[in-house]
Amino acid sequence: MDHLEIARHFTRSDGSYHFSRWGRPIVPIVFGVEDQTLPVVKGAFEAVVAVAGHKMAETDPELGANCMVFFFRDWKELLAVPDLDRLIPDLGPLVERLIKAGANQYRAFRFDRDGAIQAAFVFLRMDAEMSEQPAETLALTQVVQVMLLWSEQAFSAQSPLALAGESTILRPEIAGLIRAAYDPVLPGSARDASHALRLSARMERAQ
Repeated sequence: MDHLEIARHFTRSDGSYHFSRWGRPIVPIVFGVEDQTLPVVKGAFEAVVAVAGHKMAETDPELGANCMVFFFRDWKELLAVPDLDRLIPDLGPLVERLIKAGANQYRAFRFDRDGAIQAAFVFLRMDAEMSEQPAETLALTQVVQVMLLWSEQAFSAQSPLALAGESTILRPEIAGLIRAAYDPVLPGSARDASHALRLSARMERAQ
């Protein structure tokens, strides 16, 4: 993966480059799944956080939980979640746009003063497509997509996952990119595409 391909993973549809990683330990909480599914989601977080060399925690001093994952069947269910409209601005109009688009997932982020990720909200509408995915695959895919502020097109052509025998794993180049992104020498956020050169150098050094 050269620096141009790396840059495409963080280049928005308007052509701007925007990279951010978590600036604090991740504290996930999951809503809308059965008890037996919770360890699967937690395991996915633990696996990807370990790849990054980042940390998880039991609680966030400001927010309690800073990574909220919601599973549901209908977007309108979100309108009944207490205080969610305080966390997600313009929740009503957003729900209407997602319904009109036929979307089955949406992610929102909050950032600290330095531009690093402070909180993330993952919304998954379990339509037929989503429901067909094995729980492990679904969880791992979503955790990967919340570890960094990827471009909206980053994984449109190819999944971040691959099969290794009967197991689903991160594609090696994506695992390497996540690991490089969390190198403590690099900044928690960047708006200049030259940052991709630094990521590329870290990946080459790791090899």
